[in-house]
Amino acid sequence: MEPTTTARQSRRVAALAVTVLAVLLVAFALLAPDDGRLTPWSFARIPVEALVAVPVLLLLPARVRRVVAVGLGAAAGLLILLTVLDMGFQSTLGRPFHPAFDWSSFGPAVALLVAEVGSAAAIALVVVAAGIAVGLLIAGAAAVVRLTRVAVEHRRTATRTTVALGLVWLACAISGVQIVPGEPVAARSAAATTYDRIRQVGTDFRDQRRFAADMAVDAFRDVPGEDLLTALRGKDVVIAFVESYGRVALEHPDIAPRVTRVLTAGDRGLHTAGFATRSAFLASPTSGGTSWLAHATLQSGLWVDNPLRYDSLVGGDRLTLSGAFRRAGWRTAGVVPANTEDWPEREFYGIDGYYDSRDIAYRGPRFSFETIPDQYTLAAFHRAEVVGAHAPVMAEIDLVSSHWPWRPVPPLVSWSDLGDGSVLAGKPSHSPDGVRTAYAESIAYSLRTLISYARTHGDDDLVLIFLGDHQPVSMVTGEQAGRDVPITIVTRDEGVLDRIAGWGWQPSLRPREGAPVWPMDAFRDRFLTAFG
Repeated sequence: MEPTTTARQSRRVAALAVTVLAVLLVAFALLAPDDGRLTPWSFARIPVEALVAVPVLLLLPARVRRVVAVGLGAAAGLLILLTVLDMGFQSTLGRPFHPAFDWSSFGPAVALLVAEVGSAAAIALVVVAAGIAVGLLIAGAAAVVRLTRVAVEHRRTATRTTVALGLVWLACAISGVQIVPGEPVAARSAAATTYDRIRQVGTDFRDQRRFAADMAVDAFRDVPGEDLLTALRGKDVVIAFVESYGRVALEHPDIAPRVTRVLTAGDRGLHTAGFATRSAFLASPTSGGTSWLAHATLQSGLWVDNPLRYDSLVGGDRLTLSGAFRRAGWRTAGVVPANTEDWPEREFYGIDGYYDSRDIAYRGPRFSFETIPDQYTLAAFHRAEVVGAHAPVMAEIDLVSSHWPWRPVPPLVSWSDLGDGSVLAGKPSHSPDGVRTAYAESIAYSLRTLISYARTHGDDDLVLIFLGDHQPVSMVTGEQAGRDVPITIVTRDEGVLDRIAGWGWQPSLRPREGAPVWPMDAFRDRFLTAFG
């Protein structure tokens, strides 16, 4: 039976729709910018890759043509996948995806997803994401095969169109025509991006060899314990990382008022309690996430800005700050409430006492991406390592109440009433409007907790150092925010501060404009030099 006119029209419309979708998919692969700045003008351009591919496919024999079309289409799907990954990494970490080492970042991302939505939902989402990734390769192949068939069926039109667009492309390339700044009509971004990605892989592995050479050079490697940290003998030294505490918390007009009120009040309260403070900035090796890179950088005195460097570092024997304290006779502790399982890096860092979420007996409600609020983390550390007669302790404590996604935080309660944390159940907590407000309130809570800890539990032997690990994600910071994080030293011992007088740090909890900015990897050596 002959198809009706309506059926034929429906088929033509369906075929046209499929062709349009194929064009859009290939156009996205060839023209989408990898920095996430998609605009309509991004696609009002002529991709040179298409101008080359069309005549090549038309000239090939039919059997070879189909194989080449499938290969080109799969490559287009891979380009889309990498572009999406670039967009995601740019929006969170402020840098593009690196194929040489960033695959390992998906493990922590899945762990965060599990903490947010539960194991079952996280597994389902991971399966969906994997399906989309495979689907992009298949869809890309199908799209190019479809467009190749259309070009062959309309060979003359395809040839004339390609020649005409090629001439326009050449004229625009010579004259440098741009519809808007940064969007040249004569586009060659896909080829250039592919070349850059391939070259970047080689660059990353060459960088790894240079890093291995840097690891071998350490002025403190063989310094005996009796010569290390002599000016801090008898002190309890606490280094607390405040998650996502970046410079933006002190300077952004939507964030700073809430945070600086806490610091201003903290300055008054600490001064009344006999404490003095010094603050500055450190430039972090990361932004938006991957906190462990910042921790490794501060501890090792090496610039650890990617997982390849991190894996090499923790597989070696570099002297860390914790290791230096342990060599000098301190008991060392690591408090990592975000961890839910054994920590392989414990021995590398030189940690004697290790406390993760399983070890500190928290029974209170969940407030953030992890279940343990900062006040309880500090209280658990204090009970385990400081209460009563004890050897001097050096601890790294990771505070996670200000971890993305920012949720309502609990109020501070009396330290003596905190118990196992169950007292926090039912406590009112404000639900802020807007991501920046939520971020500001979580940072304010973490800082208020640290200040309260120093005033409540601090004595003449406490040296408290707290700092941010990195800036928050770009949805909070905006564009071009930099990577500076505040760092502060709190102590009653003026002799400790005399040792760092030459650093030029400012006498406040809040570093202001003009405060020194060091690269984070400079801290270890300067600290060991000042107090050794």
